Amino acid sequence: MSTFELPDLGEGLQEAEIVTWHVAEGDHVTADQPLVSVETDKAVVEIPAPFSGILTRRLAAEGDVVPIGAPLAEIDTGPAADTGAIVGELGDEGGVAPKAGPGGGAAAPSRPAPRAAEESGGAVRASPAARRLAREKGVDLARITGTGPHGTIQTSDVLAAAEAAKPAGAADELREGEALRGPRRSMARAMERAQASVVPATVMDSVEIGAWAAAENPTLRLIRAIAFACRQEPALNVWFDGERRIAHDHVDLALAVDDPAGLFTPVLRGVDSRNVTAEEVAALREAVRKRTLKPEDLKGATFTLSNFGMIAGRHAVLVVSPPQVAILGAGRIAPQCVVVDGRPEVRPVLPLSLSFDHRAVTGGEAARFLAALCQDLARPSAPELEDIHE
Repeated sequence: MSTFELPDLGEGLQEAEIVTWHVAEGDHVTADQPLVSVETDKAVVEIPAPFSGILTRRLAAEGDVVPIGAPLAEIDTGPAADTGAIVGELGDEGGVAPKAGPGGGAAAPSRPAPRAAEESGGAVRASPAARRLAREKGVDLARITGTGPHGTIQTSDVLAAAEAAKPAGAADELREGEALRGPRRSMARAMERAQASVVPATVMDSVEIGAWAAAENPTLRLIRAIAFACRQEPALNVWFDGERRIAHDHVDLALAVDDPAGLFTPVLRGVDSRNVTAEEVAALREAVRKRTLKPEDLKGATFTLSNFGMIAGRHAVLVVSPPQVAILGAGRIAPQCVVVDGRPEVRPVLPLSLSFDHRAVTGGEAARFLAALCQDLARPSAPELEDIHE
């Protein structure tokens, strides 16, 4: 009998929440078969079985939060566990080829392995873990397009399909006294850490954007403007650990994405050295919706953008997430009366809020950053990459 413990998942994570078990007690598992899915800092990670055998006991339930190194399951790896309840070898179509009995005859037939068509109503490529999860969630695999190799359906595809099946605008039911789970639990802990360490301050301004082209994408303009401002005033593109400031020669931008499950901040890498596209931003938001983000997709940001104006609101005092020292909030674009060449005119105006950690950033540095940001956003079009580096 061997005990399987929650492995070290990297990135300094100390614990994880059990999301879904893919095998039941008494099931035969093989090495590298998906065993359990856990959630770590808003990303769902599939953990494979480390060895083959019979899973005799699950030591943690779905919804439990367990520390790294805690026992998860007991697996009997004895000789009798090599094939479990299956006698013979699995064929290409999922059936069982009987082994020869004494004298060359066939041994007693065993219970056939389930076939894809029997489980989902059609010939569907799906991992065993995805099949089990689909049964639990009541999802028809035949209606899912797989994103794995050769179109194989994975657990992330099933989770996305289950979420899409909810009525529009529906949220998970809240019960009295219910503990926070998953992304909301991670969000709560991150906000608690920020409140305990950061000394916050905020400066606000607005910029008239009437010179923009009609098809201008506000999110892309904000991303480029942040890259420009970080070059003009690099003091806000740093990490601070309470004692040291660590400067960065690149801008890895966390983009705040709202989701019914909670707040996610996936990272766009190197936005100061390449052209970020609308398709890339859309794909990032889709990855949040489908819960296909990897843990590394949420790590290492040097600055954060929250474009909350897409929903509502003009200005905000935002929360800085250490070790970052700043976050930019973009409010709702609205027509306002402004003075142009000494005359009042109605033009679209974009409100901006820059919150920063006053332990590491001075008011002057924050104001210069905001001025550079407004300067860039007031242009008729986004600057070329070489202009950012000048």
